[in-house]
Amino acid sequence: MGVPNLLLCGIVGSTAYGLAGPGSDRDHLGVYAAPTVAFHGLNPPTGREATVVRHDPDATYHEAAKAATLILGGNPTATEILWLPDDLYEVRTPLGDEMIGLRRAFLSAPRVRDAYFGYATSQFKRLLSTGQFQSKMRKRQAKHGRHLLRLLDQGFALYSTGELPIRLADPQRYLDFGNAVAEDPEVARPALADAQARFDSVRSALPDEPDRAAVEAWLLRVRRAYLDPP
Repeated sequence: MGVPNLLLCGIVGSTAYGLAGPGSDRDHLGVYAAPTVAFHGLNPPTGREATVVRHDPDATYHEAAKAATLILGGNPTATEILWLPDDLYEVRTPLGDEMIGLRRAFLSAPRVRDAYFGYATSQFKRLLSTGQFQSKMRKRQAKHGRHLLRLLDQGFALYSTGELPIRLADPQRYLDFGNAVAEDPEVARPALADAQARFDSVRSALPDEPDRAAVEAWLLRVRRAYLDPP
């Protein structure tokens, strides 16, 4: 895969959800460990430098600290790597398995709600700003629509139960919704209102704050394991 010190890697995105079609890309997401000594030099791997992006196939690899920060913040895309079905993992190391075992330590009710509902709302705003779509744009808008509904449903499941379902139980529902939204983006407005009401109606299974101490202890174990460059 071309990235050293991979801790975890798996297939994510539409293939993982069950929404992939004949022309869909196969997306990969991974977590790697930079050598600990690299953080003591002039150019430590932080910010954008801590994420490696590859194409053909499309793959994104976050350095362990970057991945932890994103997941602590509720980032839906980054969070997926800890909840994949077993058959979708391509690399699982002992430290990667530890990270999966700690996946609930990364979670907090406010961040999960804000992130998933916020991402879905931003998708809706993007749909509205595009206006009436030409036929060549409808495929992209349908994709935005089905992922809007997915984010609402997955986010509510995680918020209410503490479990993130990756494979969707009824993929056709999301495909139909996306097609409807491509014709009229206002179709998405009631879905957002319904999701907000659902979030408001339940007591979250998640704590108010993540267990940052447990996450940091894992990260320090990663740093000890990768003190030197390969």
